[in-house]
Amino acid sequence: MKIGIIGSGIVGQTLAKAFNNEGYTVQLGTRNTSKEEVVKFKNENPTINIGTFEETAASSELIILATAGVVTIDAIALAGKENFNDKIVIDATNPIAKEPPVNGVLKFFTDYNSSLQEKIQAFIPEAKIVKVFSCVGNAFFYKPNFNGVKPTMFIAGNDNAAKKVVTEILTAFGWETEDMGTAEAARAIEPLCILWCLPGFTKNQWGHAFKLLKMQ
Repeated sequence: MKIGIIGSGIVGQTLAKAFNNEGYTVQLGTRNTSKEEVVKFKNENPTINIGTFEETAASSELIILATAGVVTIDAIALAGKENFNDKIVIDATNPIAKEPPVNGVLKFFTDYNSSLQEKIQAFIPEAKIVKVFSCVGNAFFYKPNFNGVKPTMFIAGNDNAAKKVVTEILTAFGWETEDMGTAEAARAIEPLCILWCLPGFTKNQWGHAFKLLKMQ
């Protein structure tokens, strides 16, 4: 599959390198292809292509949303809504507000009865969106090492076939996957970002992930 990533920040760059390592054809989409950090990334990763949001979305078979949550809808519009139709879209975004955290607690611009994933799904209803990578820091996206214990990646989405493809990707990336259900489940998954960040903001501890334990 051709992988297109919308967003050229650290999340997008980390995922671009991960998919590239797995042998995929990868294009990193950016608002400004001549931006210094993007040029530097291209020089360091010559096998990864660079393009505009629209070029990236149009030419890719699987699209990853890796923008800040507050600009995700705008980024999709720039990329062309029609370019997302009938494609698997990995949603790695969180609805983090612009305000700073309070005592380590991030603020969201959604409430408990909605999620950014649902807003995105409503904006591009023909896309097969799966919430992934939103509950852990980018340092652990690929081949996380927790002393031999596989951490749990919680996913959600309305298309079961898309979630099956995403689960196969996550297995290759070194994750255990838990499908929490349809897009509404993102209302529970996205706030895990707040919980994951708390020890980081309050204790400068960022080396952790979640694990779902089950009774045998």
